[in-house]
Amino acid sequence: MSLSIFIVAIVALYCIASVIYVYRWRGQTRYQSLTQYLRKSWPVFAPLNCLLYMTTKAEARKSLLDAAYLKNISVLRDNWQIIKEEALALQATGAFEAIKTPGSVGYYDVGFRTFYKRGWSKFYLMWYGTTHNSAKRLCPRTVALLKQVPGIQGAMFSILPSGSELSLHADPMASSLRYHLGLDTPNSTDCYINVDGVQCSWQNGQDFVFDETYPHYAKNNTEASRLILMCDVERPMNSFGRVFNMLYRFIIKGTLVPNTAEDKTGVFSALFAAIAPLRQSTLKLRSERRQLYKVLKLTLNCSLMALLFAILFAFFSLFEVFLSKALWL
Repeated sequence: MSLSIFIVAIVALYCIASVIYVYRWRGQTRYQSLTQYLRKSWPVFAPLNCLLYMTTKAEARKSLLDAAYLKNISVLRDNWQIIKEEALALQATGAFEAIKTPGSVGYYDVGFRTFYKRGWSKFYLMWYGTTHNSAKRLCPRTVALLKQVPGIQGAMFSILPSGSELSLHADPMASSLRYHLGLDTPNSTDCYINVDGVQCSWQNGQDFVFDETYPHYAKNNTEASRLILMCDVERPMNSFGRVFNMLYRFIIKGTLVPNTAEDKTGVFSALFAAIAPLRQSTLKLRSERRQLYKVLKLTLNCSLMALLFAILFAFFSLFEVFLSKALWL
């Protein structure tokens, strides 16, 4: 067996093992079926995420954390009412509803688009190195406070309306952890998030951090809406993990989504918006000819996987040839 085939085989086995680990053994909560896991948990990122799980510090390897580990987090805690005032003023302008209106520049969000149909809405403040111009204009005090907390990578306001819920799911990438700060909440245990079996309700002025790559769901069984500040924050890791994460975040940077036309758009978000008409056609095909849709989807996914491993094989084959010539010389 050549070195190239051996390396590709090892990579393939690692990918399979990563997917099985996340589906079958990580955490306490289990999906009802493999199909649900494939739909709700982005298994394509499991191999990369597992590298980050392995390099996460021991004290952070759990579903729910105290936010105290974040440097200067007291800046947000102490000024939560200022943040609340700006968030409520923003809500009054109709900005949240405008963003989730089909056709708007903020509608094509590859990470959060499926939540819109359940009433959930958001307004981005910053995202992995980019501060939104609309946020600078509409929420200047909140933006200034966020910049004083170095561990924050991304931030947004998020609304979960009365009577709505987010079904069991896991976010795709383990680059960060998720921070929640209650702003205008029902202050009730009937409005909560459950992360890998651990339940936590939102309270005004109180915060917590959780690992969003564990299966989780949220419910608001009250008569009031829930408004929070939601941030992506540093995952505590060793040196190798931090170096790898710097590369991993280049993918996340490409998912930058604008609130308004004055904001920048990431490359992946722009691509998602461009193929939106095609996606509508596939949804129509799924509803009208479901079996054909499944066959085409399986064929496409298998073709993409085959292409990926062909690229890996070609890369390692060239490396093997180069190494052989170097040793011969």
